[in-house]
Amino acid sequence: MLWTLILLPLLAGAAAFALRRGVATRTLLVATAGAHAAMTAAAWMARPAAVLFGWIALDEVGLLFLSITSVLFLAASVYAVGYLRGEHGGDTSERVFTGCLLLFLAAMTVVTLSQHAGLLWVAVEATTLASAPLIYFHRTGRSLEATWKYLLICSVGIALALLGNFFLAVAAGAKPLVFAELGGLKGPWLNAAFLLLLVGYGTKMGLAPLHTWLPDAHSESPSVVSALLSGAVLNCAFVGIVRVQPLCGAFGRDLLVGFGLVSMAIAAVFLLGQADFKRMLAYSSVEHMGILALGVGLGGAGAFGAMLHAVNHSLTKAMLFLVAGNILAFYQTKSAVAIRGVARVLPVSGALWLAGLLAITGSPPFGMFLSEFTILKAALDQNRSVVAVLYLLLLAIIFMAMTTLVLRMAQGDATRPRQRESALAILPPLALGAAALALGLYIPPALETLLRGAAKLLGGA
Repeated sequence: MLWTLILLPLLAGAAAFALRRGVATRTLLVATAGAHAAMTAAAWMARPAAVLFGWIALDEVGLLFLSITSVLFLAASVYAVGYLRGEHGGDTSERVFTGCLLLFLAAMTVVTLSQHAGLLWVAVEATTLASAPLIYFHRTGRSLEATWKYLLICSVGIALALLGNFFLAVAAGAKPLVFAELGGLKGPWLNAAFLLLLVGYGTKMGLAPLHTWLPDAHSESPSVVSALLSGAVLNCAFVGIVRVQPLCGAFGRDLLVGFGLVSMAIAAVFLLGQADFKRMLAYSSVEHMGILALGVGLGGAGAFGAMLHAVNHSLTKAMLFLVAGNILAFYQTKSAVAIRGVARVLPVSGALWLAGLLAITGSPPFGMFLSEFTILKAALDQNRSVVAVLYLLLLAIIFMAMTTLVLRMAQGDATRPRQRESALAILPPLALGAAALALGLYIPPALETLLRGAAKLLGGA
């Protein structure tokens, strides 16, 4: 099953480049996404055996992030059917887009399944190469600049991560770089390896001050791509960090707490007065990557909160980017100043836009409130009052900044007539939003068990 999870989107992506009709490529995209989601669901019932000498295996961390990736890709694929139908780039452009999208899924799948540091590094780099043409889909000067920054900055980061793998190999000595066999390592080589891996993968993850590619790439990409970049690919870089962090103990946790708070602070600064609503969502991703780092750095219950937060953030941010795509398609501008009355002109998208604001800012009863509260409780339980106060202060500033922009767009007198929205444009974000709400009210026992298992692997509780 593990080989099939990888080869299915890989072969489908290769086939997409050969198809000549847009209907065929869209059908292939949705069918592959559905099959991938079905196999991922089957892995919950019976965990597949490891392959390739244990380099590819599915543990709790891998299954959690594989599930997030598969669910988001299925929602994005359904949304993409309507999106591509409305584009006028031609069959060739659609073939390239669909092919790269499926290769992107294959690369992200390998990341979640990788148990070897070298294979994980290759897979993270593959996500960069497969997604770069997706960012350049509109072929404008700004999208070209965003693609160039994405490739350049992430390549520098991945080079540092490669150096970190070399240092990890020195620290491991004769041991293979399989994460399960690296326990008990100590010494300066290990600390240096983690620092390089944190900076390298942190660049791809969007941790500040290494986040500079992220606002441009998320803003200039098609919204369906932005949803995957923010909801799935940032998690892939996060996986690279959490695979190594348990080896480093307190040294690694302290670094993650520092990077987490800095990311939240920089996101808060750039969200104040932000006028571009897609860049607002991009800086919100920087904030939430900081929260993930903070939760893992705190350890204990914070690690459980971070795993739950990864699920909630991915669902909510993907929903918001898809809704942002609906707003952008109608108003033809990303400037929040020029948009008024979304709740009246696009009633379903407007309602989802407001619900997404409540969810992404951690308002009850959405799942984000529960995960953010769990991380706060972990800080208080450890008597880290300074961390807790800074955390709450930054959350408050970000809440005010995002509320000001989103409410200004949703309210006001509508200057355009009410529009009828396509089912393909509203059903995927509606499903993601419903899942984010449900997780605030009830966590299924199977998911809770998986989250606890993932937290335990990170040294948490």
